[in-house]
Amino acid sequence: MTTPTAPAAVLKAVLRREALARRKSVHAVRHAGASADLARRIASELSTQGKIIAGYWPLGTEIDCVPALATLKAAGIEVALPVVAGQGQVLIFRSWAPGDILEAGPFGTMHPAQRASLVVPDIMLLPLMAFDSTGHRLGYGAGYYDRTVAALRRDRQVVIIGLAYDEQQIDTLPADSHDQKMDAVITDQRMLWFNK
Repeated sequence: MTTPTAPAAVLKAVLRREALARRKSVHAVRHAGASADLARRIASELSTQGKIIAGYWPLGTEIDCVPALATLKAAGIEVALPVVAGQGQVLIFRSWAPGDILEAGPFGTMHPAQRASLVVPDIMLLPLMAFDSTGHRLGYGAGYYDRTVAALRRDRQVVIIGLAYDEQQIDTLPADSHDQKMDAVITDQRMLWFNK
């Protein structure tokens, strides 16, 4: 993995602080309604039979995609959640259904138990701190999603979609060579494709 240049790393650190504060203020006002809006938008955009869709269990002020995953599962679509396999490794994915008991993982994450089936997603829904109009995403900086997306894209076609509050869009994000661009972003208010 390429190490970000110092100016890019410093800029990303500043942008993360600003993005986290912005997301926190939006989340405090309308997280419940935004999650319901997001679920409706995802269900209408991604109700694709025969595909495996991986989401995430939200941390802190991340927009909540669990209602959307539950809706997709009820429609007969296989859904999964990521599991942190180890520091510096790619994420793995295990099947999930509403009511499944989750286990605690690193960084405050929650994931399906080991007995849940391992799957490989066709569509991946990612949390983010900020995004720009070219498909760049700002995450927490540990690189798990970038490594995972790069590994998946080496072996297959996978659609990468960021999930966010609409206010998380910013003008421009610095990008390093290892940063993986998203194919689209779905917010509580719209869907934006980058590669169409």
